Amino acid sequence: MIVPLLRGLRLTLKRFFSRPVTIQYPEQKREVAPRWRGVHFFERNEKGDTRCVACGLCVAVCPSNCIHLVAVELESGERYPETYEINVTRCIFCGFCAEACPVNAIKLGKNYEFVDYRREDFVLDKERLLANAPKEG
Repeated sequence: MIVPLLRGLRLTLKRFFSRPVTIQYPEQKREVAPRWRGVHFFERNEKGDTRCVACGLCVAVCPSNCIHLVAVELESGERYPETYEINVTRCIFCGFCAEACPVNAIKLGKNYEFVDYRREDFVLDKERLLANAPKEG
């Protein structure tokens, strides 16, 4: 009965005299793991638009059905997404959409600071996905 108490006190004293591991959050940020899957973003093509060819593989493979895609075909035969939306509140951040994309158009970034006050703001459209791309430099 006294042995568990002494073990607990030993652990408490050991932690009490060690250095704190607290970081000053807004100024300092921890590095995330290399395999971290954060908020989605679109890669840009040479013209500055999305690389997405509206094949629909990301929609088919998504287990939570959070991706909505409306594809349009040009006269030249090229397809592009007229509407592409990801409902982040339904997304489970599995990364299947990025793995299924044949042209590597959609990726999951390292951003974990994604907050808002309204549910509608958690639906990422094509423009917001392009704006979410990490800044180079």
